[in-house]
Amino acid sequence: MVPVSDTGYGDFEFERRFWVRDLPLDLLDETPTIIVQSYYLADEGYALRVRVQTSGGAPALDPRATPDEVLEAHADRFDFCAVTVKGPMNSGTRYEAERELDVAVGMQLVRRGGQRVAKTRHSVWLGDDGWVVDVFTGANAPLVVAEVERGGPVTDLVVPDFCVTEVTEDPRFGNEALARAPYGAWAADFEAELAATGPRFLRGLGRTRRAGQG
Repeated sequence: MVPVSDTGYGDFEFERRFWVRDLPLDLLDETPTIIVQSYYLADEGYALRVRVQTSGGAPALDPRATPDEVLEAHADRFDFCAVTVKGPMNSGTRYEAERELDVAVGMQLVRRGGQRVAKTRHSVWLGDDGWVVDVFTGANAPLVVAEVERGGPVTDLVVPDFCVTEVTEDPRFGNEALARAPYGAWAADFEAELAATGPRFLRGLGRTRRAGQG
């Protein structure tokens, strides 16, 4: 989360998310972050989440591993935890208040409650923006989502070629929704939708163009 003092927008985040089919291997971070998130509340875009994560240097995850398996296999690596309250997404803007927790307490909270997701996060700098690429495991495999975040509205965005279509406002792709209805159960339906409608991108946020376009 971008600090309040850096943005002037308080507890709001500005991001756009994209569905990825084929991620270039040369973009994968050699020291990815492992994340396990537990959702105590997820309803109509509102969410209460506890997250534990590593500081990087983690090995690649088995795509079949469940969130519980990831949590226990890497329990000694987690060194950051936070509780986060989120509001619904609106044109790439979302209320998000995040507060750090003691890791030992956070681990127990994740173990004891909520629906969970696990993923490996890779960070890469492309053009003028920093991107994160989340590779999900377990019932959400083989989902890959790329996300760009700024300190203000994400306008006039250059979209990398590996981003197939935008899912910023598709509620199915919110992590809180994926914890409840994993991607693997509806991946074929989404692919069929995409084949029928073609790629889509948010309007009203300046010019969105593919990398390499003039």
